[in-house]
Amino acid sequence: MPDLRLDHIGIQVRDLHRTAEAFERLFGYRRVTDPVVNTRHGVRGVFLEKPDSLPIKLITPVTPGPHSYGLHHLAFMAPDLEVTLVELGAAGARTLSPPQPGEMFDDELIAFVRAAGINVELITTDRRRGRID
Repeated sequence: MPDLRLDHIGIQVRDLHRTAEAFERLFGYRRVTDPVVNTRHGVRGVFLEKPDSLPIKLITPVTPGPHSYGLHHLAFMAPDLEVTLVELGAAGARTLSPPQPGEMFDDELIAFVRAAGINVELITTDRRRGRID
């Protein structure tokens, strides 16, 4: 199995600003990026962090229409994206989005797979576009 490390949790929300404020007020998180639009996936997102806790990426669709809200994905750091996709595919995961630049990650490659009944984002960097701290 690939050597993966859980990097962040992605949550799709209706109102990015209000939800970020609620996470700050209720759970002690703070925004560490300005909102960034990911044109390839049609979302706008922001990262929140808290010491000794996993980062949270809040995303909201940029186009109107019916959308599902709540847990969107778990993101894992992959040492080699192509190798990881092959290994996960052999274990039964299905590729949803092949490697492509991720705007929220300064255009480093990301991919999405469906595994164990959930969306999984695979990333290769801890860089975040729009970092404010």
